[in-house]
Amino acid sequence: QVQLVESGGGLVQPGGSLRLSCVASGITFNIYYMGWYRQAPGKQRELVAGLSVGENTNYPESVKGRFTISRDNAKNTVYLQMNNLKVEDTAVYYCNAKYAHIFDYWGQGTQVTVSS
Repeated sequence: QVQLVESGGGLVQPGGSLRLSCVASGITFNIYYMGWYRQAPGKQRELVAGLSVGENTNYPESVKGRFTISRDNAKNTVYLQMNNLKVEDTAVYYCNAKYAHIFDYWGQGTQVTVSS
């Protein structure tokens, strides 16, 4: 059974930082493309960070320079370091694992709220 379990969300003031973690089980983690997505109320889910097996990263302009994705294959874990958070970063953040356009798994999401 595949599970992706996110943690690390919470309430933070603008300008603050959070680190999200996602622990994967039931997959061969080191062959999967890992990503973090977010979905704000009334908006579509969007990619905020992607990380390939070869450590290539992908960020949209809205988070570039503020968010950093990384992985620890020994711990089956992917991280999202979020700095200089803005109110517009408020959303539910989801972990995603993809392989070869065949397997596509999602976590349950963790809420990030940026508010003063």
